[in-house]
Amino acid sequence: MSSFPIRDQKNDHLLTPKNSVLIVIDYQPPQIADILSMDRNQMIQNVVALVKAAKLFKIPIIHSTVNVKTGMNQPPIPQIRQVTKDLPSYDRTSINAWEDKEFLGAVKDAGKKKLIMAALWTEACLSFPTLDALKEGYEVYLVVDAVGGTSPTAHEAALRRMEKAGAQPISVIGLISELQRDWARTETIDEELKIVSGLGGVVGLQMAGMIIEKELEKDGK
Repeated sequence: MSSFPIRDQKNDHLLTPKNSVLIVIDYQPPQIADILSMDRNQMIQNVVALVKAAKLFKIPIIHSTVNVKTGMNQPPIPQIRQVTKDLPSYDRTSINAWEDKEFLGAVKDAGKKKLIMAALWTEACLSFPTLDALKEGYEVYLVVDAVGGTSPTAHEAALRRMEKAGAQPISVIGLISELQRDWARTETIDEELKIVSGLGGVVGLQMAGMIIEKELEKDGK
């Protein structure tokens, strides 16, 4: 039961806290209302967990909205505002965030080549900056269970287009596991279990059980 030392996190080919940045775009009421490719409640739970995980592992987060300042759109839903309220936010008029000066400047200033992307909708505000980022030599990881499209067909077609261009699909739990990497890394494991347990489903229940077991062990019961 001896793990190897932690690999060079800046040069690791897998995602690590030191080689990646999380980008979250347009989780606003009108965009969410039009999602038909997956369960909206689960999608919201997943993107909230995604942001919490990025904070836990100290990954830079770039948050962007569209048309809030112009009055044409509403601020992000409360669940997103709660986890992003301490972050800078870049409001745009462009559908493609890559065509906004402040947003693009934030991406370049982060200095990371691995971009973890979550945006609504899949076929527009996720696809366009993803394709531009790939063209400029970035690696893009699409968090497929935290995004959605206006129809299952639109969502799937957009994912296929981005994948063919070189984007890599990943799930929320897959990403969190890739960042944690080793159960022995105790500085993050307790909070990581709490985040995953909040996702519900079989894995969430299993993680919730592990948390209870750990608490019982501490109490000596």
